[in-house]
Amino acid sequence: MGDPLISRDDAAEALGMVARAAGPYLDALPHLPVRDLTHAHLVKELDGPLPEDGDGTIAAVADLLRIGTRAATHSSGPRFFHFVVGGSTPAAQAGDWITSLLDQASGLWLTSPFATQAETVVLRWLKEMFGLPPSYGGVLTPSATFANLTGLACARHWWAARHGVDVTAEGLVGLPRMPVFSSGYVHASSRKALQLLGLGRDSVRTLTRDDAGRLDLAALDRELAAAGPAVLIANAGEVNGGDFDPVDAMADLAERHGAWLHVDGAFGLFAALSPRTAHLVRGIERADSLAADGHKWLNVPYESGFAFVRDASVLGRAFGSWNAAYLPAPDDEFVNYNNLGPESSRRARALPIWATLRAYGRAGHQAMVERHRDLAHYLGGIVDRSPELELLAPVNLFIVCFRFRPPGVPEEELDDLNRRLGEELIEDGRVYAGTTVYRGVVALRPAIVNWRTTTEDIDLLAAVVKEIGARLVGR
Repeated sequence: MGDPLISRDDAAEALGMVARAAGPYLDALPHLPVRDLTHAHLVKELDGPLPEDGDGTIAAVADLLRIGTRAATHSSGPRFFHFVVGGSTPAAQAGDWITSLLDQASGLWLTSPFATQAETVVLRWLKEMFGLPPSYGGVLTPSATFANLTGLACARHWWAARHGVDVTAEGLVGLPRMPVFSSGYVHASSRKALQLLGLGRDSVRTLTRDDAGRLDLAALDRELAAAGPAVLIANAGEVNGGDFDPVDAMADLAERHGAWLHVDGAFGLFAALSPRTAHLVRGIERADSLAADGHKWLNVPYESGFAFVRDASVLGRAFGSWNAAYLPAPDDEFVNYNNLGPESSRRARALPIWATLRAYGRAGHQAMVERHRDLAHYLGGIVDRSPELELLAPVNLFIVCFRFRPPGVPEEELDDLNRRLGEELIEDGRVYAGTTVYRGVVALRPAIVNWRTTTEDIDLLAAVVKEIGARLVGR
């Protein structure tokens, strides 16, 4: 078919094909298995030689729809409990379609005042929702990993300045190792951020008081007293048991010792929305930087995160000043967000966030947080009442950490049994819930963050776990 200019009139029809497919797919989604093995073979049809002339817009889109609606993992549905993966609310999904339709270059005010204004508004709304001071600077990122990178890059700039170095211009040469402290809850994304910043993946020192990884505050106090300028990483939500670091107490130590406090709140910042859970994040308004995901508990499409920094000017100093003549200079009124974060080319990811916050407001998102917490306690109750299941950690948010422990199975065989159970759950496909290692034992840790999930989905999860577990032990 050649040059797309030839088939420019196909654009509206191609989008119409997607729109017509959306209704039946979304109607079926709550009832579909997470992974349908009967259609798994279709993914191979994506392969083949690079077309010379191409099949044309309509044929290509039709094939992608045919394969995708059958063979894609239904991770946006209500029964995907693996990792921490939200769905997309109706407003957010439509906002994402608008994002693709308008295809804005959102990094500069000059290229899209519309996208820039949307980002400015949603950052303000998010700060209001989390209870952060309005003076905090912020930027949208593709993920919490990028948000952690952003916050820790600002921490690095602050720390280097304490040693008389502008790390943006001069780099790390000649500087000592930056002291970084956290609990055993520190997430791999924080380590990855430290790695990318040239600070070392394993540079973070974890100070723990038990095998769960809880923070030893007294040890942290002693280390900070001896470390000089240092960076603390508080973890607002741990991925195995759902526990939280004591952010408020860490903020006290940061103030006492002149340290930078970064909060990794990939999902945990949303605890601030409900009076039932707000105590878990008390003190986040005192942090120097914070990171969170949108594609987890906000339930917007993937590639959505946000970073906030107490001293808004540090974002520009850490990421701006590229000395490129063709780029506009920073301006306080007309914001260039590519000067405030790690990306230059940026899609208008503010639009799905704007749409979902405008559609459901603070109250709607609070209701979702509370409903998911209730569902987690519902599952915890099933585990407690089931003689073949064992709850391993208190349920305080939306993660339920438990294992299959049928009577008569020796302790030394339980890890292998639960590991096989996790593998069988994925292979079965009706629900998804993976394994982890918590306090030295293999466990399941389903995370309930999808806006579609109901008690029926939780009942199915418990039933499938029991069914597969019983089959594995031959009962």
